[in-house]
Amino acid sequence: MNSKNVNIGIGLLVEDIEKMVAFYKDIMGFETDWDGGLFAEIKTKSGPLSFFMYDRKNFAIAVGETYRPTTGINLTMEIGFWLPRFADVDAEYERLTALGIKSFSGEPITYPFGIRNFYVADPEGNLFEIGSSKE
Repeated sequence: MNSKNVNIGIGLLVEDIEKMVAFYKDIMGFETDWDGGLFAEIKTKSGPLSFFMYDRKNFAIAVGETYRPTTGINLTMEIGFWLPRFADVDAEYERLTALGIKSFSGEPITYPFGIRNFYVADPEGNLFEIGSSKE
């Protein structure tokens, strides 16, 4: 696939799509045209279907699997939100903290390899990193 023009998207399988859409829209500031159904596309500059949600119970039915609810922080994947500059990472940390969102990694850290970041989780425990590689 590397030789083709491929776009990659992240799909979250969610328990409570209404709560999750509200978080990514109202707290994280993304836009969506969600109509209240089982699927919600979150608009990003990466293009169509780069970030979307689908109801977990209905997905299990669609693929013939047993439904298994999740608990705690999902340590099987990470979603990276990359900002233009280190100062943007700090500003996002301050904004989210003021809204009551806790970073379980603490304040942003600049690593010797040139990345500044912090980690939070959405209401269903999906881990995401907010970072930048530019001062």
